[in-house]
Amino acid sequence: MAEYEMQESNLPNEEGKRILFPRMKLWNQVDLEYIAKNINYASTFTPGDIMGLVRSLTQEIANQMAQGNSVKVDGLGIFTPALGLRQGKERESGEKGGRRRNSMSICVQNINFRADKQFIEETGRRCILSRSELKPGRSSQKYTPEQRLELAQKYLEEHPYMKVPDYCQLTGLLRNTAAKELKRWSEIPETGITTQGRGSHKLYVKRKETAIP
Repeated sequence: MAEYEMQESNLPNEEGKRILFPRMKLWNQVDLEYIAKNINYASTFTPGDIMGLVRSLTQEIANQMAQGNSVKVDGLGIFTPALGLRQGKERESGEKGGRRRNSMSICVQNINFRADKQFIEETGRRCILSRSELKPGRSSQKYTPEQRLELAQKYLEEHPYMKVPDYCQLTGLLRNTAAKELKRWSEIPETGITTQGRGSHKLYVKRKETAIP
């Protein structure tokens, strides 16, 4: 049985009143090995067969997207590659005579996934919900954004890098809020904070000062 909680939106409605929306509580994250073992109980396939097949499928999906195709898996959904600029590259201005970005400046930055309606309905049929007895967590309001920025800057003076959990512990913010705020700081050069790595390996580090010739 899954649980849900009513969480307050960051934005009020048109009348200025708070808006609550249901959000499922996620307790764990299962991996491919766990799923393969569950499928094994109800089939003649071994966990190794299942894991090998799934890995072959993901590789072929990646191959097709790399050639400029979106991929539809019936009952699951549609996968579409999304492009972005490599780290440190500026956007095209779109103005005549302005800087243009070549293929070396562009990379696959994300994979967009749109779930099949059948997949959503199948999940809904299996889902039995109960309301959580625990109150939803809120980010601490102990510090102002400016004070949180100072805490982050001081932390990076004493440590080589900072992760989102470090910022959560420093400021009392919940993970999603902390991640969004850190991302905002890294996009403002004046904060002295930038990033290294991507995805789950992203680190926040002290921005190197550009030498003036």
